[in-house]
Amino acid sequence: MVVAPVVLSPFRLDLLGKYLCFAIVAVGIGLAWGRGGMLTLGQGVFFGLGGYAMGMHLKLREAGPGGLPDFMVWSGVESLPALWRPFANPVFAIAMVVLLPVAVAVLLGLLVFRQRVRGAYFAVLSQALAAAFVILLVGQQGLTGGTNGLTNFQMFFGLDLYQPADKRILYLVVVLVLGAMFLVAWQLARSRFGQLLVAVRDGEDRVRFLGYEPAVVKTIAFAVSAGMAGIAGALFVPMVGLLSPANLGIVASLELLIGVAIGGRFSLAGAVGGALLVNYAKTIFSEESADNWIYLQGAMFVVVMIWAPRGLAGLATDARAAVAAR
Repeated sequence: MVVAPVVLSPFRLDLLGKYLCFAIVAVGIGLAWGRGGMLTLGQGVFFGLGGYAMGMHLKLREAGPGGLPDFMVWSGVESLPALWRPFANPVFAIAMVVLLPVAVAVLLGLLVFRQRVRGAYFAVLSQALAAAFVILLVGQQGLTGGTNGLTNFQMFFGLDLYQPADKRILYLVVVLVLGAMFLVAWQLARSRFGQLLVAVRDGEDRVRFLGYEPAVVKTIAFAVSAGMAGIAGALFVPMVGLLSPANLGIVASLELLIGVAIGGRFSLAGAVGGALLVNYAKTIFSEESADNWIYLQGAMFVVVMIWAPRGLAGLATDARAAVAAR
């Protein structure tokens, strides 16, 4: 990742930066799903909340004092909506990148997990939340940009997003953030909390009888996962240059989950590798076979799940065990 700016073209480096943003989300999914057993099909919601928080700030910075973002001008909006005004402050916007997804995750977690909703029921609920979120964004053209979303970003805290040198700096920022998020999740997984999270995953009722509250444990892990998705969304905005509802819906959330499944949900490194592999394969398949790439991507998922139900990281674990046994 560190040497990529030297060997890759600006176009390919931007693609890799985009994949790394998805890998940050994958780390959170690996923590919530792999360690906690929560099948999260709505990470696009938290990704979008962080992305829109950052995108709103960047749009206001580009519009200047008293100005309106370009899409509001096209939509006939005459004055800046009250919801947008606090995001002109960079400290507030950066804080909301994390706090908004975490707040929604905590509220949803306490409401759902206290009712002992889990398994497929929680997965369907989180998926429905993603669908509702996209419908809300599309329906508010003057507030969110509607179907097009937020586009045409020029600057990111002093970095010119059209200059290759500045984009390389932004790429390195994404790499550093991914490393930090990975270490946070790794430390949580190794801690007593991580062991308790696994216990909740494997025997929630037994954990409750031992005096712990599984709803609180799961909510904390779910909130951490949401915060990571929000940070990823905030970095995705300048890295790609746009954020639309198509990046946040059910399909996008499923693709994130598929990447973690292929890489190995029980391994944080496997989750990161799976996210990179799936998105890279999507790019290569679409370039080589524009008509059939989605079938090739689906076939890759099916083959891996048949031959390696624990993902590619599971194969690596089995190989190490076999070598040690011999």
